[in-house]
Order: sequence, then C-alpha cells, then structure tokens
Amino acid sequence: MFIAYAVVGILLAAVLTGSAVGTFTRQEKIVGSMTGLGVPESWLSRLATLKSAGAVGLIVGLWVPLLGVAAAIGVILYFIGAAVTHLRAKDYAIAPVVVILLLAVAALVLRLASA
Repeated sequence: MFIAYAVVGILLAAVLTGSAVGTFTRQEKIVGSMTGLGVPESWLSRLATLKSAGAVGLIVGLWVPLLGVAAAIGVILYFIGAAVTHLRAKDYAIAPVVVILLLAVAALVLRLASA
C-alpha cells in the first residue's frame, strides 16, 4: 500500500505544484478561470499557498504519516470548495476538479492503509 500512496501522492503533489506555480505567476488560463468563477483576485496568492502546502505535505507525508493524512484531508477540502465554486457559478465542466478530488481521496485512503 505504501508504494501506491507514494505514486498517488507524488502525482497529486506534481499537479498541485503546477497549479500553484501557474497561480503565483498569474498564468492567464488559470487566473482567467478562477476570476471567471467569481474568485477575487486578492485570494489567488492565498489559494496558491494552500495548494503548495498540500503538495509539500503529501511529499513529507512519505516519511511522516500523520502529515500525509492531514495534507490529503486539506486537499480534499480545498477541492470540495473548488467544486462548490464551479457549481455556484453554473460551470459544470468540473471534470478536472473531480479527478484531483478523487486523487486526494485515494491518497488519504492509501496513506491510512499503509500507516
């Protein structure tokens, strides 16, 4: 189970890192999508920081199981919020959000199973 967590955790951390970097550097595709959903531009740095923290927590969670669990829970909560934000904006193209959410759930289950 640990190897499965490592694969899923590293993959999810890579996705979160890419999204955080895109948000920090204000890539038009990411920023345009978020502001189009009604997310205030003043929140972008904080949201990117949360994604970065989740990525770091998942990686450190390879050695510190409790941190891996906490990071996975945080990422799950973040992407539940993202899904709600999409739905409130009547944007039903939420497949990427759902995929990342499912990866976070898998990371949590696998980390718990391998602890």
